[in-house]
Amino acid sequence: MLDSIKSPQQLHGLKPAQLTELAAQIRERIINTVVETGGHLGANLGVVELTIALHSVLNSPEDKIIWDVGHQCYAHKLLTGRNDSFSTLRQLGGISGFPRKCESVHDVFDVGHSSTSISVATGMAIARDLQNKDHKIVAVIGDGALTGGMAFEALNHAGQLGTDLIVILNDNAMSIAKNVGALSDYLNHLRMDPTLSKVRFELENLIKRIPAIGGSMSKLTELMKDAVKSILPGQLFEQLGFSYFGPFDGHNIPLLQRAIRDGIHRGGPVLIHVLTQKGRGYAPAEANPSKFHGISPMNGDTEKHPDSPSYSEVFGNTLVKLAQEDSTIVAITAAMKDGTGLASFAKVFPDRFFDVGIAEQHGLTFAAGLANEGMKPVIALYSTFLQRGYDQVLHDICLQNLPVVIGIDRAGVVGDDGPTHQGVFDISFLRHIPNIVLLAPRNGQQLAAMLDWALKQNKPVAIRYPKAKTKLDTGELFNPDFTSSEILLSGSDCSILAVGNMVDKALAAAELLKNQVRCTVVDVRSIKPLDTETISRVARKTKNIVTVEDNVLSGGFGSLILEYFSGESGYKIVNMGYPDEFIPQGPIEYLQSLYGLSPEGIAAKVLEILGRPALKEIVHEQSTY
Repeated sequence: MLDSIKSPQQLHGLKPAQLTELAAQIRERIINTVVETGGHLGANLGVVELTIALHSVLNSPEDKIIWDVGHQCYAHKLLTGRNDSFSTLRQLGGISGFPRKCESVHDVFDVGHSSTSISVATGMAIARDLQNKDHKIVAVIGDGALTGGMAFEALNHAGQLGTDLIVILNDNAMSIAKNVGALSDYLNHLRMDPTLSKVRFELENLIKRIPAIGGSMSKLTELMKDAVKSILPGQLFEQLGFSYFGPFDGHNIPLLQRAIRDGIHRGGPVLIHVLTQKGRGYAPAEANPSKFHGISPMNGDTEKHPDSPSYSEVFGNTLVKLAQEDSTIVAITAAMKDGTGLASFAKVFPDRFFDVGIAEQHGLTFAAGLANEGMKPVIALYSTFLQRGYDQVLHDICLQNLPVVIGIDRAGVVGDDGPTHQGVFDISFLRHIPNIVLLAPRNGQQLAAMLDWALKQNKPVAIRYPKAKTKLDTGELFNPDFTSSEILLSGSDCSILAVGNMVDKALAAAELLKNQVRCTVVDVRSIKPLDTETISRVARKTKNIVTVEDNVLSGGFGSLILEYFSGESGYKIVNMGYPDEFIPQGPIEYLQSLYGLSPEGIAAKVLEILGRPALKEIVHEQSTY
């Protein structure tokens, strides 16, 4: 049946039993694909019936469905003409793991960060009204995404505007299961019934028109309505201006269809609350939904160092050791305890660990408050999500020069999640902020030492590190003051200034060129403050400089070097990094090579700046990608 579905309109005539069978086929397709490609498994298995119900009632793409975060859109993609290409999920040149407007007319908005759907839907609804159109607008948001402040800002505004809009709260938490039952279903059925709603409104208008007593009776009616609301679930949403329906079983397709239809008939802002099971239909994901939220391909090992720890693990394990010696150290994350390596800290120090939910802005200012009162907060965020807290870093942390340590996980390209998740902007949006120290380790040993050093500084320190496996025991560290750079290799022809995970690639490039070019390779451990003494010394020696960073060129590390040498002449400087475009999905190594950030690419750039012919073996190596 799934193979015959080419558009969501084909769902409109299917019977409940057929839709149930379709749900089973969609689950099988998702599981079989994700174990091969990797992806977000648990969330997608949880919304299969909800997705079917939406598309069997709505008329997409005329009616708009906005997915919050978007990583739960796999069933949506299967039902909107992408079943045949689904095997390319998250692969280079394949379909995205998130909604992309360029991919399908049914993907009405590009998303990848959470808590945005209600704002988008409200804007689309008002645009519809101003253009005198009448299509439906539905935002699907999870209980986790609802913790983001932006979601509440949007609820407040949408409730005030009063336009037709449906928000579906996809709740996969079990704490509110007690609200499901015959009484709750009965009361909500009464409230949703459009006929009863019409009668209620007509009755209120009739009462108001009765001479002498109309006003008093109307006030009494309002009091009665408030009393009823106080014993029903969803009072918060009612107070924000939404009609609240639910909670409903999110795996009962006929019930969901009825709720969506009744919500449409009700009109105005409506919130439909559904309860789903994350990972439904796949026993391992049901048993451990956190582990199966996002998974790597299960067939084959794609890591270069399978026995080595990840940078995230080094960060978390080091923080545990340091916290055992210093009771003022606390750890903060924004719904990414496992991803940022802080699960072990949470287990050892539960009273000193804080998960603020999907609320990066609050988490950063919360850290500022802790630091202001003498604690040593360490907040770990993915680079792509740190973007959301820019003002808090600038205004609440750096302006007041507070000693907050920011772990910037997943800095640089992260691969298969694509443009919304590539962490290639953090150098550019942090390095111009006064008071901040911005560091980049080239291996796990440096990361551990940098974290130790950062916690001893009385100022803000940010440490950026990639999504990768790493080394730990590599000998003694050069100079524990990490605001200095380290010269790893000396030569007189060209200086390669490299940052973080680009340092080893620069060394490999120098090795490729050793019979033709003598390179100086500098590990620029501190982007800010810049070790100008070391950099000036090597630059004067070679006059030719190549900078290499896993960041966009605009406003990045290379741009900083150009600024520093802007008043001097006689230097030739070339910057290597990512161009002024969003980086597509694909394997990390491939993307780095595609943009020249490989040993071969760096070596070719060195030969170019020196005006020497390319080495044949380098050209050959590049052609293999």
